[in-house]
Amino acid sequence: MGAIDALDAALLELYAEDPRPGVLECSRRLGVARGTVQARLDRLRARGVIRGAAPELDPAALGYPVTAFATLEISQGQGADVRAHLASVPEVLELHTITGQGDMLCRIVARSNADLQRVIDLVIGFDGIVRASTAIALENPVPFRVLPLVREAARDRA
Repeated sequence: MGAIDALDAALLELYAEDPRPGVLECSRRLGVARGTVQARLDRLRARGVIRGAAPELDPAALGYPVTAFATLEISQGQGADVRAHLASVPEVLELHTITGQGDMLCRIVARSNADLQRVIDLVIGFDGIVRASTAIALENPVPFRVLPLVREAARDRA
């Protein structure tokens, strides 16, 4: 795992702002050779820095405006089964194993507060889940982001 440099950071920022330009357009905007951009992209993908090129989707625009976080306590030895169960629930957007209170934290979405109860029932309706605590998100003032880390990593390398 190597650090990123200023050119990597500029390339990542360019794609984060507009993921549609091709390699030739990126090379023009960055003032470097097309081969350099392609080699950097290939290296960043191989290292797992760039994990995909899919469009960013908004659950609210898809009809799921309610976001909640559920902290789950699970039965010992049931982790794999619980993970498989939660992966089968479309409204579970992500799942993390955690330390502290609870064993897993999942981000879920629903069509409404009333629908959230259905989703929670679906999530916890599995024998391996002992207890759940849910908090509804009211606002997302700092959405998921990685670009500040890109800038910091490039600055550390300079």
